[in-house]
Amino acid sequence: MVSKDAKSPVSLDRILTLELVRVTERAAVSAARLRGRGDEKAADQAAVDAMRRELNQLPIDGTVVIGEGERDEAPMLFIGEKVGTKIGPKVDIALDPLEGTTICAKNLSNSLAVIAMAEEGGLLNAPDSYMEKIAIGPGYPAGTVNLDATPTENINAVAKAKGVPVNEITACILDRPRHARLIEEVRATGAAIRLIGDGDVAGVIHTTNPDETGIDIYMGIGGAPEGVLAAAALRCIGGQMQGRLVITREEQKERAVKMGADENRVYTMEEMASGDVYFAATGVTDGNFLQGVKFGKNSIETHTCVMRSSTGTVRWIKATHTQMDKFYLD
Repeated sequence: MVSKDAKSPVSLDRILTLELVRVTERAAVSAARLRGRGDEKAADQAAVDAMRRELNQLPIDGTVVIGEGERDEAPMLFIGEKVGTKIGPKVDIALDPLEGTTICAKNLSNSLAVIAMAEEGGLLNAPDSYMEKIAIGPGYPAGTVNLDATPTENINAVAKAKGVPVNEITACILDRPRHARLIEEVRATGAAIRLIGDGDVAGVIHTTNPDETGIDIYMGIGGAPEGVLAAAALRCIGGQMQGRLVITREEQKERAVKMGADENRVYTMEEMASGDVYFAATGVTDGNFLQGVKFGKNSIETHTCVMRSSTGTVRWIKATHTQMDKFYLD
């Protein structure tokens, strides 16, 4: 993607890769200051404030299409908010300044600061509703899993494609009452289940490296905004994903129609995140995907992954920051 407003392809790459690292680093560090303190709202607000400050310094003309909610519900980083200096390429932005607020408040594993960018129109405008999802990592034949197939059929398909018995497959599922039947059916196949309390963006990403994470497939219903962010990550790192909106209230249906989203449609990964996609995540707490923020006496350490779909580039950045006040005193 090369915008007429960008000086060159090189400058655009710099904006949407290395510059994204600073955005998620700032959000992660601000949230990490409140790890384990039991205050989800304070941690989330700290991450939101830091991410917004950093975004507004970028030479982009950005629109938040996946954010903290509608404008009347979220005073900052709401859906439709304009960010950046307004001088630069037009981009859509999906973000979760603190993926796993409960995880952070309890200082558990896999809380992240996450952002994705794509050329204008490249990210699905999903309402703040639920989404049924299924995802696997790279290396499988196209169409290995299907949201319209049964959980048993999908588990068996992954085992066959991987060349292992079903009892060597592990599914990642959010630990929610709504998943009782799904959990029962998956266990009946002989497959194992990794139940997670929160953090389904990390859960989907974990399917991309089953040797390290032990997770082969992600299944179940989670947040639609998180679904778009996860699809953006898989576009960059590889894999397959499908999602379908789950509308439970009339106002959600009205918002979906307004945004041009179809609750009956099964969206592919490419339909949720198309074109040249950039994704960045910084660990807030330690996890399988990223290490959490480390506070030293005179420094702060962060661990970030930043990716780009068109090149397939995945950068892992461990950074040491000695000017600590810059994370809090912008």
